[in-house]
Amino acid sequence: MLDEVTQEKVEKIAREVINLARNKLLVNMRFLDMALNRLKVSSNPDATSCSSVDGRVYIYDPKHILTAYRLEENLPTRNFLHSVFHCVFRHMFVGPAVNRDYWNLACDIAVESVINDLGLPYLSTLMSQKQQQFLDGFKEEIKTPSAEKVYRFLVDKKLSDNKLKTLALLFKGDDHLLWYLTDEEKAKLGIEGYVFGDGDAGGEGGQMSGLGGIRLFLMQDWGNISERMAVDIATFGKLQGTGAGLLSQNLKEVNRERYNYEEFLKKFAVRGEVMKINPDEFDYNFYTYGLQLYENMPLIEPLEYKDVKRIRDFVIAIDTSGSVAGELVQKFVQKTYNILKSTESFFTKINLHIIQCDAAIQEDVKITTQQEFDDYLKTMKLHGFGGTDFRPVFSYVTAMIECGEFDNLKGMIYFTDGYGTFPLKKPDFDAAFVFVDDEADDIKVPPWAIKLVLRTDEI
Repeated sequence: MLDEVTQEKVEKIAREVINLARNKLLVNMRFLDMALNRLKVSSNPDATSCSSVDGRVYIYDPKHILTAYRLEENLPTRNFLHSVFHCVFRHMFVGPAVNRDYWNLACDIAVESVINDLGLPYLSTLMSQKQQQFLDGFKEEIKTPSAEKVYRFLVDKKLSDNKLKTLALLFKGDDHLLWYLTDEEKAKLGIEGYVFGDGDAGGEGGQMSGLGGIRLFLMQDWGNISERMAVDIATFGKLQGTGAGLLSQNLKEVNRERYNYEEFLKKFAVRGEVMKINPDEFDYNFYTYGLQLYENMPLIEPLEYKDVKRIRDFVIAIDTSGSVAGELVQKFVQKTYNILKSTESFFTKINLHIIQCDAAIQEDVKITTQQEFDDYLKTMKLHGFGGTDFRPVFSYVTAMIECGEFDNLKGMIYFTDGYGTFPLKKPDFDAAFVFVDDEADDIKVPPWAIKLVLRTDEI
């Protein structure tokens, strides 16, 4: 009986500590109101050894909360905010192919970087001071450490097991166990909100049938919360003297529009007649009636042509200034080629020019068949490595149009990762500048140009 009373008292005090942490965050950071109120808080020592969050529920071990509070008064508040930021940045919605050790560490580094950047006294801990020593050197590698950027960095570096464990302990604020469990596994652990047959995904978004709908709903819900936070921070600026620069940048990264490069490329398609059955203009009733009436003799034949969008005249311009990585250029050209050679995007005969340019035209290769494209990729070499000037390519392509080189040039894609001098006048064709740079969002292009920013992993 005494043990039950003691356990009940421990749980009560632990809940008070968490409520205190939530209220302290709410008072000092009003832009977190939706995020803080979205999570259910549940005591479940059987499900976690410390605390964990999955976007719907924040579960904790009462003993762990009280132990942390005795060590440092600020620790439970910081750890609770740590878990909330995981939700805001949607770290738990991760694919099965991810390296979990690297992803867990990357998410923790991103979250702790944001918390340190806020500079709030009631979030300061002894561990945060040690973290900052590491982060000061780490910023030379990554200016704005989002989880995705840090993850790519860690994968490339391939840390030793000891280094990985050391950093994991340094930046750990909670357990990520719930991220990788199915809804059914959570239900078996008795986690609040996960009950077999529960069709309510919670929140104001309405009903979503079955456990499988919970994950989809949470992704949408936290996406809305993140966007609302970004607007609030931008509207009110710095709140009560605290800095929110890194938080704003991470919100911008997680909320940015993900582009489908294949769909984007199709915007440059032109119409052409292709020998292909057109089912949209074919009447099967007359066709089958003829087969029945005249014994395998149809009354009508299907049309052998269809007007489809495919690419015939096209230009790929490559910035070969000193800042462009050769491997990245080749990946971009390969990806573009993979899209172009699909049957819905590629004519049998094409007129594709691949132009390399830094401050002057360095190379122009004309491609007319898929075999020539294959051969080009095998022997592709970059030329130039000087300054960056976009104008020579536009003058060169305009001159080719005047000479009759293109029948109907719909557009040009200019691949670059740096700054250059743009033409002042709009050309007679569409032009898209594709930037593959994690820091390229703020690069300005002329009003007539199309801008597309891709991340390295999207190439």
